[in-house]
Amino acid sequence: MSTSSLFSRGSWPEAERISRLLRRETVGGALLLAATVAALTWANSPISDSYFTLRELTFGPSALHLDLSVSTWAGDGLLAIFFFVAGLELKREFVAGDLRDPRRAALPVVAAAGGMIVPALVFTLVNLNTGDGALQGWAIPTATDIAFALAVLAVISTNLPTALRTFLLTLAVVDDLFAITIIALFFTAELSVLPLLAAMVPLALFGFLVQKRVRSWWLLLPLAFATWALVHASGVHATVAGVLLAFTVPVIRSQSAGGPDAGPGLAEHLEHRIRPISAGIAVPVFAFLAAGVAVGGLSGLSEALRDPVALGIVGGLVVGKTVGVTGATWLMARFTRVKLDPDLQWVDVFGLAILAGIGFTVSLLIGELAYGTESLRDDHVKVGVLAGSLLAGLLATIVLRARNRHYRRICAEEQRDDDHDGIPDVYEDHH
Repeated sequence: MSTSSLFSRGSWPEAERISRLLRRETVGGALLLAATVAALTWANSPISDSYFTLRELTFGPSALHLDLSVSTWAGDGLLAIFFFVAGLELKREFVAGDLRDPRRAALPVVAAAGGMIVPALVFTLVNLNTGDGALQGWAIPTATDIAFALAVLAVISTNLPTALRTFLLTLAVVDDLFAITIIALFFTAELSVLPLLAAMVPLALFGFLVQKRVRSWWLLLPLAFATWALVHASGVHATVAGVLLAFTVPVIRSQSAGGPDAGPGLAEHLEHRIRPISAGIAVPVFAFLAAGVAVGGLSGLSEALRDPVALGIVGGLVVGKTVGVTGATWLMARFTRVKLDPDLQWVDVFGLAILAGIGFTVSLLIGELAYGTESLRDDHVKVGVLAGSLLAGLLATIVLRARNRHYRRICAEEQRDDDHDGIPDVYEDHH
């Protein structure tokens, strides 16, 4: 974002990097969608008992208090990989990406904040008089699932301009940081200080090695696992360890050798290696183990959606996200000197805000933490998350498809390279 424009294109290196990243996330979104369909199909089949038995299978060393169920390993372990990648991406954006400029960083941060506060308020208002601990789930509709959102964009073949795609990604990454902060602060039931302090030792050793650009997995992996296990033992949700580990990894090669222009650091290498594991294995497996809910036909679906908790989630995802993201962006334009980019209109922001209402992975995780797994309310959470995400996806499809001809024109302009130097002309004009 320049001093005068919201949703400007930014720099060519950043646009090229984000384009590559989004292509990989789109594949992950397709796998996530397939895993969700498989889970729902199995959970509502004649052999559904075997699905729920699988989720409750327990394994792991009991001496380390890691004899956990398969579903817990997925939520605490596999999602730590997801948050490690999110942490790497977040640090890279703010250290070496376009968001190192505070003026450009302000928009996704403010929009993400609005997109979390308003859904939480919507959920709280709907469940104000519900009782029975319903308000514990206030944070469920606050998260955006970038992989699912990109899968929807791929299905509807929408040619979003670079600025909107970049905003969607950075919004989701900042959203993930807010989500992990909420999990750490509000869903830590009992805190054991000693294991948490002990976790700082392998974390510091991991940080020392990566700062020295050590890439040996046989050194880094045991230290990462030790950090994760000790954070898990402390009572803080183990996914927090993923973010803490990511924040120790250097983004640029040498701070003293020219700042962001000194070249990529170890973060880019680790992200390149681990993102496919996160998007292709960790998140789809978690979705497969978390999304399965026995709906019980139309009557069961109707009963679930009559629960104020499910209604609060749907309202938070569809209405809260849309109002929060659009409203926060409008406030940025209203009370600062920046204006919307001339190529875009407020309907584009509105459509993107609706798309941000696709909450899945982190929403399901927070639902499990709020109400416990295998409870009736947890089943209603899953129905609410699925219904809200589906409705948000359908509404976003209608709005964004209506603008697709305009998007195609912008994308064609962004790809023009009349001087054949490998850099689209609009980015050269920009500088």
